[in-house]
Amino acid sequence: MSKASGKFRNLLVTGGAGFIGSNLALTLQEHFPNAWVVVVDDFRSGSFENLRDFRGDVIAADLSRLDLERKLGKERFDAIFHLASITDTTQHDQRLQTHDNVEGFRNLLEFAAPRRFPIVYASSAATYGQSAGINREDQSPRPANVYAFSKMILDNLARRWAKAKPGFRAIGLKYFNVYGPREKHKAAAASMIYQLYLQMKAGKRPRVFKFGEQRRDFVYVKDVVNQTIAAAEAPKSGIYNAGSGFARSFNDIIAILNRELRTKYSPDYFDNPYSFYQEHTEADMSRAKRELKFVPHFTLELGIADYVRELESK
Repeated sequence: MSKASGKFRNLLVTGGAGFIGSNLALTLQEHFPNAWVVVVDDFRSGSFENLRDFRGDVIAADLSRLDLERKLGKERFDAIFHLASITDTTQHDQRLQTHDNVEGFRNLLEFAAPRRFPIVYASSAATYGQSAGINREDQSPRPANVYAFSKMILDNLARRWAKAKPGFRAIGLKYFNVYGPREKHKAAAASMIYQLYLQMKAGKRPRVFKFGEQRRDFVYVKDVVNQTIAAAEAPKSGIYNAGSGFARSFNDIIAILNRELRTKYSPDYFDNPYSFYQEHTEADMSRAKRELKFVPHFTLELGIADYVRELESK
């Protein structure tokens, strides 16, 4: 349990019905049993099923249009965790995605910064663009889609507000390829680990692009949640990678799933139709380790084993 457990009494989670948000909301109520947790979610992409065990409050609203002053102006939050976002990278309505992602965050900043409520928000590794290799926080952003562009603007706003409001902390986390429980509602947008698990459970050979050696930084949602909570105790504003720190191949995933499911499926390789497909992503986690004192716990083997146990228990 965090050393801040005694002081966390009132917590806000936006996007709390989504994949990472629901895991975070439920972990917060477990780690801080005396805290009151409020979730804001418009349920466009989240699901009530993710919050079946939730004991706090839910405000069903679009954050970009919510009057936070009227709704929550009397509350004092020890920390705000901002996960609300249109996360679909295939969303082609640039105005909708930019408006909702950016204006939702701006609305939250205007509410939180004058009150000095610390905000931990979801940035994204997508801001790094298509460049392969190890990604470090001091790289120049190269967003390749409007989702990544909107997250870049969040980073810009966070830096500006933190500079303008001494005593206010805004901590951004660039999430890499997150997988784990409560992503089922994402359907085709769920992680490749979940997609390959479903294929193999259905008795099919797992399908991946030739020849399965593309590498990603796959990070288990439990590590992401723990880093997000740790970020609330950061002494100053900053932006940090949130990954495992290792790049692993799709062939690795298939081998681990075969072991956990006690199957022997060989990959079904097919041609990659995308000329812009990333061959390698990997988070440099040295800043998070140094400044947040956070070290990921789950290797890909441990994470998939834990995930499969949960999926098989349903």
